[in-house]
Amino acid sequence: MAMLAQPAGSFALGTFSAQDGEPFPGLLAEDRVLDLRSALDWAPSGLRAVVERWEETLPLLRALADDDALGWRPLEGLRVHAPIEPRQIFQSGANYRQHVIDLEVAHRSPDDPRTVEEARAEIAAVMDRRAAEDLPYVFIGLTSAITGPYDDVVLPAWAEKPDWELELAAVIAKPAYRVTVEEALEYVAGYTIVNDLTDRATVFRRDMKAIGTDWLRCKNAPGFTPLGPWLVPAESIADTGDLRVTLKLNGETMQDESTKDMLFGVARLVSYASQTARLLPGDLVLTGSPAGNGIHWGRLLRDGDFMEGSITGLGVQRTRCVAEGTA
Repeated sequence: MAMLAQPAGSFALGTFSAQDGEPFPGLLAEDRVLDLRSALDWAPSGLRAVVERWEETLPLLRALADDDALGWRPLEGLRVHAPIEPRQIFQSGANYRQHVIDLEVAHRSPDDPRTVEEARAEIAAVMDRRAAEDLPYVFIGLTSAITGPYDDVVLPAWAEKPDWELELAAVIAKPAYRVTVEEALEYVAGYTIVNDLTDRATVFRRDMKAIGTDWLRCKNAPGFTPLGPWLVPAESIADTGDLRVTLKLNGETMQDESTKDMLFGVARLVSYASQTARLLPGDLVLTGSPAGNGIHWGRLLRDGDFMEGSITGLGVQRTRCVAEGTA
């Protein structure tokens, strides 16, 4: 395995396997991994089980990370899977100011009488109103779209305009229902990286414009949600409002933006989603993607492309695109 960027803090969590062995929840400290099935008395079957007992387990994880006498194994040679299996994925759209402006301009009707500058100014005003009125845009994704942080991404034959969307994701620690913004971060165990792939050609229903977007088709193909590599405890990330989100395509930087550009931060998104749904341990709350998507550059994903996505303190995921039928 190629050298992996170390996450923030003294430890992180992940899901690993040896060769084709059974995946196991592991504690990562430096370049070594501890199997939590044997290190914890209650032998968790997966990382979600660890998160479900987060408050009582977190102190134990801190102690384990400093114990050199345990049965550590080198990270090198282990396969890294998506760190956790959520029950629910809450996705956030239109949450980066510059990204939304770019998308709206790119999707303008050919007969739009406005200049680009006029369109950008109008859209910016709409974004400012949304932020002032406290109205995030949250929808649901499928867990079947999740794949590992170093797995190939299969591009379906029907996806005419597959695009990248690197995002910060919060991992829920305990059931959250109708929580306030002020208390929302108490329900977050940690953070990870998500690339929320989207087929731009199927975002909007051309046959039923009144219905609007078709999130099932454009975002939920198998493997369209590369996740990880790590779950980094929230205590190791000082400020989620000041992280760098960077995606490189074949070595060229396409997205490189601070989370400062988010309209709604983690606490507001978690609180908002919890007003309607009950968030469960291990669930993901995605925070949207910054400017620099393929639709902006006029360059969509194709067979053989290599994506490298990183967020400050959360490591790096590396995925290769493979056309359907060639994987």
